[in-house]
Amino acid sequence: MKNIQIPLSQKCQKSYNTADEHHSPGKGFGVILWHRTKIAHNMLNKIIADTLPYLPKKLVWMFSKKYVAGEHIEEGISISRELNRQGMLVTVDLLGEFITNLDEARKNKEEYRTIIQRFSDDNIRGNFSVKPTSFGLLIDPEECYRLTREVVDMAARRKSFVRIDMEDSQCTRLEIDLFKRLLTEYPHNVGLVLQAYLKRTRADIEELADFAEKKGCPLNIRLCKGIYVEPEEIAWRDFHQVRHHYLKDLELLFQRNAYVGIATHDSFLVSEAQSIIHEQHRSNDSYEFQMLYGVTPSLRDSIVTAGHSMRIYVPFGKDWFGYCSRRLKENPKMVYDILKAIFIRG
Repeated sequence: MKNIQIPLSQKCQKSYNTADEHHSPGKGFGVILWHRTKIAHNMLNKIIADTLPYLPKKLVWMFSKKYVAGEHIEEGISISRELNRQGMLVTVDLLGEFITNLDEARKNKEEYRTIIQRFSDDNIRGNFSVKPTSFGLLIDPEECYRLTREVVDMAARRKSFVRIDMEDSQCTRLEIDLFKRLLTEYPHNVGLVLQAYLKRTRADIEELADFAEKKGCPLNIRLCKGIYVEPEEIAWRDFHQVRHHYLKDLELLFQRNAYVGIATHDSFLVSEAQSIIHEQHRSNDSYEFQMLYGVTPSLRDSIVTAGHSMRIYVPFGKDWFGYCSRRLKENPKMVYDILKAIFIRG
């Protein structure tokens, strides 16, 4: 039988349509009722997501604690140790982003130095994620570089690694430039996040791969879909387009010999990524899958069982509210956890 290759965009469309066909009850009135119910359900999810900032924090924490290790470093260490015991690596993030002055940036830097020391002393198998805006990126990029460099330097001395998170589009160029400066100094101890929904990402991959090749540095990229609300002029907004470009970006990263953190909770993308890994004969030490703490645990466990390396993003800190708000807007299905918190746990 002739082997027919389906273009990625068609495969994404086919996957989506198959899911809809599977859940649709049939033609006629049943279809209309199903679609109206689906619309009503989505509207309810959006209403709850939009009202989240006005809910009591104690109530929000009742469902948020499923996705956040806690407010204190001891809780982050405890959760990370348990994930290590289950055969998974971690990346640790102190929650908190935009700041108003450099004193806050310096405080965040010191907190990260403490985190690196504590997690290293406890022999946690993992690394660290930092958001440059929490180090003053939008206030003083040069001071942000100096503070971030101190954190990366300490991680390097501990034979560890720091991931530079990618934030909204006003930060993209600044964060790429920050990463390139650090990469030349710490080639084995720093990586970057790229977002597949941004239309510029493919060009960014080529730029970074060319830069790393010229400098003789390895390239380590975490690829995610992207969660910030961006205008359609610079970002793909359609669900299928984002899937399509995620997979094309993943293929390009492999072709350019990057180590890739495949960050997704989309079972379709996981399946397609595994196919790409197989087709390109990627070794287990050239990639890993990455997921957020508390999200899609059954899919996570199936990936681990299949023999792939898995890293869990473990956030903790007192500024958990903004993180959980974004997670809810990204995944309104978390509304179910809110309803359980209200009506089941009292």
